[in-house]
Amino acid sequence: MVGNMARMVQQFKHSACQEVDDEVIQRACRQAGHTWRERELGPVATIRMFLLQILYGNVACNAVPHLARRDVTGASYCEARRRIPLAAFQTLLATCTGRMVEAARDTGRWLGHRLLILDGCHFSMPDVPELERQFGYPPNQAPGCGFPVAHWLAVVHFRTGIIQQAILSRACGHDLPDAAQAEQQLETGDVVLADSAFCSFVHFVLLLARGLHGIFRAHGRLIVDFTPGRPHVPRNHRSRKWKKQQPSSRWIKSLGPEDQIVEWPCSEQCPRWLDLQAWTQMPRQLLLRELRYTVKRPGFRVHAVTLVTTLLDPVRYPKEKLAEAYGLRWTVETCFRHLKTTMRMNVLRSQSVAGVMKELIMFLLVYNLARMTMVEASRRQGVPVDRISFVDALRWLATTRPGDPLCDLVINPHRPGRVEPRCRKRRPNGTYPLLHQPRSQLKQLLLSQNLPA
Repeated sequence: MVGNMARMVQQFKHSACQEVDDEVIQRACRQAGHTWRERELGPVATIRMFLLQILYGNVACNAVPHLARRDVTGASYCEARRRIPLAAFQTLLATCTGRMVEAARDTGRWLGHRLLILDGCHFSMPDVPELERQFGYPPNQAPGCGFPVAHWLAVVHFRTGIIQQAILSRACGHDLPDAAQAEQQLETGDVVLADSAFCSFVHFVLLLARGLHGIFRAHGRLIVDFTPGRPHVPRNHRSRKWKKQQPSSRWIKSLGPEDQIVEWPCSEQCPRWLDLQAWTQMPRQLLLRELRYTVKRPGFRVHAVTLVTTLLDPVRYPKEKLAEAYGLRWTVETCFRHLKTTMRMNVLRSQSVAGVMKELIMFLLVYNLARMTMVEASRRQGVPVDRISFVDALRWLATTRPGDPLCDLVINPHRPGRVEPRCRKRRPNGTYPLLHQPRSQLKQLLLSQNLPA
């Protein structure tokens, strides 16, 4: 199965990817310090079966030997997965993703920059003590009535949809502490798009220190006033509590209607996730650009969007282009839907922390291979990447034979401005109620009723 995907990747004319062949897998295992002996389920065969399992919707482990046509049991396949260290999977994903990113480096640039979308998502997993301790339950979850939920922060290339980096954490944590780690592999000049959770003084300073730029939606508590020469009250000023409606930023220059350059003051205290020494060495002021535009679409309520960005040049980066760029951020929701719904990553099956991380890595590897399939199909068929069917790319990966060339994939219809209600027509089966008490207590309640046979 990996041979099919490897040959597909090798066929890409503009791709620098090497085959995901036996040597690539073995090299990743050797770098992780893993040793093995030749057997029916060595590292190469096991990872091939793992890829096949994900391609078919993360089916049960007992079904994988049938798909791979191997005379082994599901239990032996699970044991073979456990033998391979997590570091080998991480190395394999980093190697393959790095080559894919290099192959799609110049695809879909915005004003000469690469656009990277930063956003988070969740997935559920079995309710076992190890996963509960590591990831925890969602807020307000009754004990014994839910499942552990993990949060992962992704860096997604805008045009190709390739996930370049993913950071796994607890469900109740904040995204900002993981943002610095997720952005370490970005290159000078890259532009990061994100929502208001990432709009902070410290984050802007960290971005500029790496030569990066950011376009973020303004935080809800941020006071933005576009009046030229308007007054401001510093954050630590003693009269701040009587003048709460005045912004803390100092007005510098107006660039047009609801478009200005301001001077942001440093945050009052060091964030808990940041080293105190790094915080004290940060500048006390920072020049940023604030702008506001109105969104009017049929079927949607009219609302104003306020952005904060490090791109200060109004000639090279007009207000309309910045608004257009932030509108592209919503494409990440389609990427997450492909993973969670199409590939069924919303619920993972492993019952250990290492197993969950291995599953996540394999999902990302298969997803990125499907996105590369879409990139090549869009070049051959002359349509944008987002018009190529993700489902059809997955089906081609799962069913193609070694040596088969990439065929024409299904092209989705172009439907700009499409409006659909967020409702379901098919009713869910309501035979059983939701679990509001631990299952052990409900069992005891049933046994205590002494119902006649």
